[in-house]
Amino acid sequence: MSEGMKYSVLMSVYHREKPTNLIESLDSIFNQTIEPDEVILVKDGVLTKELEEIIDSYLNKYNDFHVYALEKNCGLGVALNFGLTHCGNEIIVRMDTDDISVQNRVEKQLEYLKGNENVSVLGSYVEEFLDGDHRSLYVKQCPMEDYKIKEMFKKKNAMNHPSVVFKKSAVESINGYIELKFNEDYFLWVRMAEKGFNFANIDEPLVRMRINNDTYLRRGGLKYFRTQNTIYKYMRERKYINFKEYIFGYMVRIVFRVLLTNKLRKLAYTSLLRRAI
Repeated sequence: MSEGMKYSVLMSVYHREKPTNLIESLDSIFNQTIEPDEVILVKDGVLTKELEEIIDSYLNKYNDFHVYALEKNCGLGVALNFGLTHCGNEIIVRMDTDDISVQNRVEKQLEYLKGNENVSVLGSYVEEFLDGDHRSLYVKQCPMEDYKIKEMFKKKNAMNHPSVVFKKSAVESINGYIELKFNEDYFLWVRMAEKGFNFANIDEPLVRMRINNDTYLRRGGLKYFRTQNTIYKYMRERKYINFKEYIFGYMVRIVFRVLLTNKLRKLAYTSLLRRAI
């Protein structure tokens, strides 16, 4: 049913990516049960020689692999917006260069979109695995229905960005991503929700996400708090949340993002926000 639906894969890579991660990520996309019409990779600044050699090898192997470059590292939001302009299809599959898509990921998502044409953003659960030995540890779940997703946006991100498929026209209608370190996707979803676009998630892990101790370190600190608070100020100004919800969320984020040690933050994520495998 979904075989006639063409899709573009949108990816961005920068110099700190491990070459082996990029290989695994690209292989998982090119080996999908429904092959991509095109894979768009944006080089976000100057890359290492190893990464360039890997990219060249895929360019020689796949005619539907297209690479574009930014002269300097501009951040994920800028890179994805740049890549989006080069995507030739309405259906866009997001993919990170350190994650792995299960082989029938796109097939399942295209089938869902075929039967739910009102959905503009579709994600799924993700399976988190340990960098190094690929041992699966947790499943990151999320609400499935549109109203539950939009309600969760008031407190936290309800979409797993590397698992998302979205409609290009919907994202372009609100001018795409806004660069907001570690929170570009969350800000995009909130702005789309405000405009009435519909969301959904599939209740099984279709992407395997690589984690390590740095995963939890990146989600803390004053800078992370400030960028995330930009989103909550936006929601408050547009009455997506009320003043009480804003203040409560502010206090929770101060504790979780700033006051907790990395060890305690990791414990909170793994015990409260994940399901162990």
